[in-house]
Amino acid sequence: MTFAEPPRTRTDMVRLTDPGDAVPEDTVVRDDLRRTPPRLPPWLGYDAVGSRLFEQITELPTYYLTRVERGLLEHHAPEIAAALGCGRIAELGSGSAKKTRLLLEDCVHLRPTTYLPIDVDEGMLRSSAATLRSGLDGLAVTGLWGRYEAGLEWLRTHPGEPLAVVFLGSSFGNATREERDGLTGEIARCLRPGESFLVSADLDKSGEALETCYNDPPGHSAFADFRLNYLTRLNDRYGADFVLDDFVPEAWYDPDTSTVEGRLLARADRTVHVPGLGVTLDLPQGRFINVGYSVKFDERGLADEVGAHGFTPRAQWVDSRAGYGLFLFRREET
Repeated sequence: MTFAEPPRTRTDMVRLTDPGDAVPEDTVVRDDLRRTPPRLPPWLGYDAVGSRLFEQITELPTYYLTRVERGLLEHHAPEIAAALGCGRIAELGSGSAKKTRLLLEDCVHLRPTTYLPIDVDEGMLRSSAATLRSGLDGLAVTGLWGRYEAGLEWLRTHPGEPLAVVFLGSSFGNATREERDGLTGEIARCLRPGESFLVSADLDKSGEALETCYNDPPGHSAFADFRLNYLTRLNDRYGADFVLDDFVPEAWYDPDTSTVEGRLLARADRTVHVPGLGVTLDLPQGRFINVGYSVKFDERGLADEVGAHGFTPRAQWVDSRAGYGLFLFRREET
């Protein structure tokens, strides 16, 4: 089914403020640095530089996630678009939206569609919206500039046509179980019964394969530069005195928790001051700062985890060779 005269693409931008009950950004960073081991929240790495570096990561020959997800969307986007069955698509952490475009092309073929990308990088939001605007008739874009929590709150307080929330890039695994439960609960609260949640997930596999994926291959530095950019952000934003050469970026897989950890290891004993947050870090040689989780799932565990928040599994599209899939859930009647 197509529309004879679809509306031209339209773009708006909403600058979000965190909902009243959300923890302020500076408090999140301060509390995370005081953990053992210290940690930095994922969103801190996605300024303009970090977003560009992550795009480079997706092009690394050893980083299979983006290529496999793109392949799944290239083959199954018509089926997924039909299963979503809605006129509004909200995406958490939309980034460049290159893969999402594959899905949106089929969505606008079925019905006029509003795309609601949520991202902390304003420049990336505007750039991706302009790219979509140049080629997709029948698509309206309202960019939601801010953190996930604020974006979901905006969606909850701005009801409209049936909505689907999309979370691609296996980013659902970039959080602890407690954090994922909180986020899934927020997603459930902004969806009405019968509306959909589409999430991608990387399935558990050998530690060797995962550490190869999450470390730079010879001749590349995208992962290292991306992880070190977190320290640059702390220096610029909070007046910290990190010396980037004092830290070794690496990824390590923990088989007990099925988690890849991005780390910055201290080369020698270091004391670092973060005056803007009132934090001093004593880092002995070999101590690390965590700059990213990548949790790996099994299909039943993912279904149980998301299902605990009022969702029913409806369909899945899995690349069995790579162990990576797209999983569609439907919000249950309450």
